Formats: sequence, C-alpha cells, structure tokens
Amino acid sequence: MTLDAPDQDTGGGQKPAPDYSVPPVERAFRLLRHIAAGNHCRNSSQTAKEIGINRTTLIRLLATLEAERMIEALPDAGGYRLGTGVIALATQALNERGIIPTARPVLKSLATKLGLSAHLAVREGREIVYLARETPVSHLASSVREGSRLPAHATTIGRILLAELTPAELRELYQGQALEAYTDKTRTTLEELQRQLETDRARGMTWSVANFEHDIGSAAVAVHDYQGRAIAAINVTGHASVFAEGSPIVGEIEAEVKAAARQISEALGYRGWSSDQM
Repeated sequence: MTLDAPDQDTGGGQKPAPDYSVPPVERAFRLLRHIAAGNHCRNSSQTAKEIGINRTTLIRLLATLEAERMIEALPDAGGYRLGTGVIALATQALNERGIIPTARPVLKSLATKLGLSAHLAVREGREIVYLARETPVSHLASSVREGSRLPAHATTIGRILLAELTPAELRELYQGQALEAYTDKTRTTLEELQRQLETDRARGMTWSVANFEHDIGSAAVAVHDYQGRAIAAINVTGHASVFAEGSPIVGEIEAEVKAAARQISEALGYRGWSSDQM
C-alpha cells in the first residue's frame, strides 16, 4: 500500500495544481474524436501517426471501444464509425437539454390526444435511432425502446428524413446496398423508394398502413431546427386500421402530428413554415 506524497512547495508559496489526467483515457477520447470527425481508421499505421499514439496501443483501443460499443466496424469498406454506445450516452446527455426535453411533453400530449404511441428519432446513415417514446394506456402500446435502431427506407420516420435528401445524396447513401423487404409494401428498389419519397415530400409527412409491420400503421413529420435543417422526426403508431383510408381519425392524426412537429420546431427556433403547413 502506498500513500500519497505530501504537497510540495515550489518556493513561491504556491503549490502546483495536481495533475489528475489519465493518459490511456485521453488517448481513447482522442481516438473517438478522430472517428467522429469522419476518419474511419482503415490504415492503422497512418491513424496512429495522425493522433500521436503507437500502433499497438491503437489496435488495443479500437478493440476495447468496439467491445464497449463505442465504435462499430463498417462491414462494406472496412474501418470504424461511432457505435450505439456513444449514441446511448449522447441520448442521456441530450435528455438534460435540447430536443429531447423539448419534445417529450409534446409527445406525451400527442399520445394522450390520439391514443397512439408517439416517438422522436434521428437518422444515422441508413438507420433511424429512437430518442424518446411516450405511450398511451393501451395494450397496443409501442414496444420500441429508446436507443432502438430501425431501417430508414422502411419506416415513416426514416422516409420523412430521407425525403430531405437530393436524388444524388440518396443514390450515394444506398449505392451497392440492398433494400430489405419487411412487408410486401416495402419499397425494395431505389427507383421505387425515390418515387415514394417524392409523394411524402409533397404531402409534408409520411404515412404507413402495415408498410413495415403487419397490423401496424404510422405517420411521421420532420422536426426542423433554427437553421431549417430536418434534425429529427416524430411519429405516431397504432393498429393499421386507424391509419387506413376511411378511418374517421385520419384527418385528426395528420393535423395533430403536423402541429406537434411544428410546436417542437418552433421551440428550437424554426420559423420557416409555409402557409400550407400551418
């Protein structure tokens, strides 16, 4: 057992500030920031040189961060990107400020008014990540959990956020990627998806009657920040019959979800609503 050394006086009457930094932790955060900046670390020797650590340490850090789900391997081109562990931590941090505390009471009100589950999610590449969920008192309440990831092309939240992309950006995102079918309504070619997104964009929202899950319907609207960027989206989900043509509350769902998205966006500083969105 060792004891802390007594403070040393520098001779000027002031003691030096203790250095409590932990070099391995500093190196891990240096690596995480490097990956977050878009560097995929495909060449370990080059990466080690760029962030100032030796190659063996880099390999160990990559393995540790991957095991802790702070990063994840890119299956197609190799290298790494930030993982769900970082997203979960970010979600908890955002829960204290910003979009999540702004959206949560709106989602709760939306779920109560419509008797449907309400969610907030963001797009990360070809997936969406759920940040918040509010459910009504119902046996049909959503089973989606905060932090869950779903395919963007097959979900209403994913579609409304993909609709913000240009055709070129959409092609680049899905280049060489298969569009998996989840039901017989899922768009499985880029051309079909593009046509669907054009319809979604014109309507200002996305609609699903069992497109992703049998017997489940959904509707989503994008949330914009003060710069006009679609940074997230909200949706409501419930039994498909509620969202089917002829349902008595289709108009109410559309109006309430659009109003909720507008309320959140305005709280974030967005002022770009056109007259047909009001």
